[in-house]
Amino acid sequence: MRLEDTGIESAVVDLKALDHLMDIHAFVRAGQWDYERVTYDFKIESAEKNITYYVRVQGYALEGDVDRGDAVIQLKTPLLGKHYYPHGVEYGEQETFPDTVIDRANRSIKKIKEYIDQHKK
Repeated sequence: MRLEDTGIESAVVDLKALDHLMDIHAFVRAGQWDYERVTYDFKIESAEKNITYYVRVQGYALEGDVDRGDAVIQLKTPLLGKHYYPHGVEYGEQETFPDTVIDRANRSIKKIKEYIDQHKK
């Protein structure tokens, strides 16, 4: 599910600042990157058996290199996905999400937006 109109779509952020920001708000990049792209995931636990939700924020380098740490990243529209153990995460529009999960996802993105707005170049 795409989380539309969050205000972070197309935001441009220095990679080091973005890594710091995402870490503060429990978004994990781990090994999810290549030389031109980054992906951060925020885990939302569920009472449903074998179901976990993830907010995914992706971005791509406008300049620089992610590997060298000197990239400038443009963010994309965040996604909300449902992980089905052991099959993987589904982000499709046909998925259904509890309102509480959607609200939590939107709150997590709102925190990111507030930080980005405070630190714009």
